[in-house]
Amino acid sequence: MMAFDTLLVANRGEIACRVIRTAKALGLKTLAVCSEADAGAPHTLLADETVQIGAGPVGESYLRGDRIIAAAQQTGAGAIHPGYGFLSENADFAEAVAAAGLVFVGPPAQAIRAMGSKAEAKRLMIAAGVPCVPGYEGEDQSPDTLTRAAADIGYPVMVKASAGGGGRGMRLVPQPGDMADALALARSEAENAFGSGHLILEKAILRPRHVEFQVFADAHGTVVHMGERDCSVQRRHQKVVEEAPCPVMTPDLRARMGQAAVEAARAVDYRGAGTVEFLLDSAGEFYFLEMNTRLQVEHPVTELVTGLDLVALQIAVAQGDPLPLAQEDVQLQGHAIEVRLYAEEPANEFLPATGNIALWHPAEGTGIRIDGGVRTGQDVSPFYDPMLAKIIASGPTRSAALSRLRKAVRDTVLLGVPTNSAFLDDLLGQPALVAGQATTALLEEAYPDGVTAPEASGADLALAAALGAERDRNAACAQAVFVAPELLHWSSAPLLPRLQRLALGEAVHELRVVATPDGWIVTVDGAEIAVHILQTGDHTVRARVDGATVDAVWSLAGATLHLAVGANRFAFARLRAGRQGEDEADGSRVVAPMPGLVLELMAEPGAAVTKGQTLAVLEAMKMQHQITAAVDGRIEAVHVKAGQQLASGDVMVEIEETSA
Repeated sequence: MMAFDTLLVANRGEIACRVIRTAKALGLKTLAVCSEADAGAPHTLLADETVQIGAGPVGESYLRGDRIIAAAQQTGAGAIHPGYGFLSENADFAEAVAAAGLVFVGPPAQAIRAMGSKAEAKRLMIAAGVPCVPGYEGEDQSPDTLTRAAADIGYPVMVKASAGGGGRGMRLVPQPGDMADALALARSEAENAFGSGHLILEKAILRPRHVEFQVFADAHGTVVHMGERDCSVQRRHQKVVEEAPCPVMTPDLRARMGQAAVEAARAVDYRGAGTVEFLLDSAGEFYFLEMNTRLQVEHPVTELVTGLDLVALQIAVAQGDPLPLAQEDVQLQGHAIEVRLYAEEPANEFLPATGNIALWHPAEGTGIRIDGGVRTGQDVSPFYDPMLAKIIASGPTRSAALSRLRKAVRDTVLLGVPTNSAFLDDLLGQPALVAGQATTALLEEAYPDGVTAPEASGADLALAAALGAERDRNAACAQAVFVAPELLHWSSAPLLPRLQRLALGEAVHELRVVATPDGWIVTVDGAEIAVHILQTGDHTVRARVDGATVDAVWSLAGATLHLAVGANRFAFARLRAGRQGEDEADGSRVVAPMPGLVLELMAEPGAAVTKGQTLAVLEAMKMQHQITAAVDGRIEAVHVKAGQQLASGDVMVEIEETSA
């Protein structure tokens, strides 16, 4: 251990901003690294100094440990904080940092290595007496051995990448007939994501709670836990809602699970912040799942109920200081809940989205915390995870925290890129979640047919048309000569109506807009809706629409009017007279739904295909997406190859459709 006064943050986005803020508050000089794609990003502007380390793809920048260490040496940094993701759980990187004479703000490399392998971690936990799910962690990785082991365990089973995390390389296998495909898919995804195809098997515990304990250890023998977080609401094994404390936790259960978490940390001689994750079944039995040897995305909820700054404690432990608290000093007060704001389209199978942020307008208020790493005008890149910000609320009770969070989700507005705001708002109102009864099966049970996109009401369309008309009129007035503002709504003759055509998705709406002395009359589907603009601010508006008061946030980017009403986010394309909407998608042309890398290509010219057949695997935003045929037919042309980087909308395959 050695003291340091300069900290390099080897990450980006909200976590880089989060670490930099605390480091600066502690009086440390802060250094950021960035890729070419992140030049000018918020974390680079917040730090005292920034070093560019490579191109946009993570393999050329944020995963280049050698360049990060060189940047630290070049700028005189004494320590490196890895944040989460990227190199945060890379034991080789931790060793290289130490070998360069720098401090790694995290656990020792041997602890990362031990817990980084799910197989090794499970063996260590069994030896330490920590309850574990029955399974197979052997070195024999042949399909026959794994299939026999699954039969011995008993179906359903979980196939997991030993080196994995974030839901990648993981498959639920309900019955023996599904085992071969699950093994092949999990191994392929694991090899591509982690460079290792080693798998483990575990008995699948259906409908459990996912409960994790925050642990902290110093170099002086002290190990404590800081209570639990319930992270049961998940999609594809990735957390969606996180809260502290767990709604069903009892003092006795907390003591037993917390002690198991402490023993898990002691078993690997841990140091710093870590998280021990458990599955909790309906009978109150718990089983070790894994240990994350880093700061977690959801750490703010623990900070809000304990009053502790976990990043400040990380830095103190890395400096060699003892933890300033014992187990009995950790007290949980109130409740905190967090959701993650993603650039994605929930109604389109949660497809990640990219584009330019037309407006970033985070919520404010009592008990509200927004951890963001974006700004207005910034591009959301295809190279990185689509999480943009975390919305967190706290209160004296769970009910108060939940109410504040739902309002904060509606009030946190990001326009220009599709987000999951409406989905989060709906999810936070689900009866099981409100009652504190959510399990890992919640999303499947609450949305069996998937998520539908919010539809624009007549009032939404009328407000959008009125805002567009008002902006056009004000712009024209600014160019006019000798027109007094008080005359804007006055005319000696009846005002002529204007026609507006607004496209939302595939739907095109024909609207008739007429100015009145106190606002606008918009005809939507034959119904007249009065819109009176009451108050305007910086991209905010309060209006009376059809007799109801509406608060909205809006932005006009080119010919697109972005509008946020409640949790709904709409992008209305303002079409010129005579212009048609976008043609419907042609099923015979398979296009890239987002920018990404062609990982695998299964399509060959001349081959017969059926609707739904996988033609390629596209890797984007750290996830793999299957590109499938929309029609039956024969492949006429293939325009891409494996390893090729595509832009959104690039034509990949052309299919000659078979006549019905």
